[in-house]
Amino acid sequence: MIRLVLADDEPLIRAGVAAILGSDERVEVVAEVSDGRAAVDEVLRTRPDVALLDIQMPKLDGLAAAEEIRRVRPGTGVIMLTTFGEDAYIERALSVGASGFLLKSGDPRELLAGIRAVADGAAFLSPKIAQRVIAQLSGGRLSRGAAARAQVASLTPREQEVLALLGSGLSNADIAAKLFVVEGTVKAYVSSILGRLDAKNRVQAAIVAYEAGLVG
Repeated sequence: MIRLVLADDEPLIRAGVAAILGSDERVEVVAEVSDGRAAVDEVLRTRPDVALLDIQMPKLDGLAAAEEIRRVRPGTGVIMLTTFGEDAYIERALSVGASGFLLKSGDPRELLAGIRAVADGAAFLSPKIAQRVIAQLSGGRLSRGAAARAQVASLTPREQEVLALLGSGLSNADIAAKLFVVEGTVKAYVSSILGRLDAKNRVQAAIVAYEAGLVG
């Protein structure tokens, strides 16, 4: 069961999202709130697997709430859900440690897929957001690619292999199956990779993998 805190200040949107989540018996909404401060409080109280946050909320916006949640409860994955796809929002969401970014206008199946992915320790971007991130990376790939390759060179061959699979969007369980190791071993590798790359989460590590040419 995936335990989730839902935060959105628009009652109709919140009810619609909750209805979609209710269609998946693997997801349990443990709290619904209307502002970012309450979202942080509920995450501390209920210790969910995932926090699904709107960006524009009163008292504490979703991005600030995401940053605080990642600081006080790093075991909770954070997904940003918004009507906005501006590059500044995307960049800040990734920088504060969000593992997912979804548009409210997206397919409901993307929402459920994203929640399952983040709960499993992977990262998830809606296709439209992923296209924009890749376009940004491609624009400066030569100079940034050199820096990324230098970072990747500091990893062991096995860590580079794990990083490449992580960058392809695979979960820890999927990576373990491909490498014929237990999932705990993969978690240890991922933790080491994040530390050595100075990456806050799997999304940032995946970006390094892309820039270094490990992922096409």
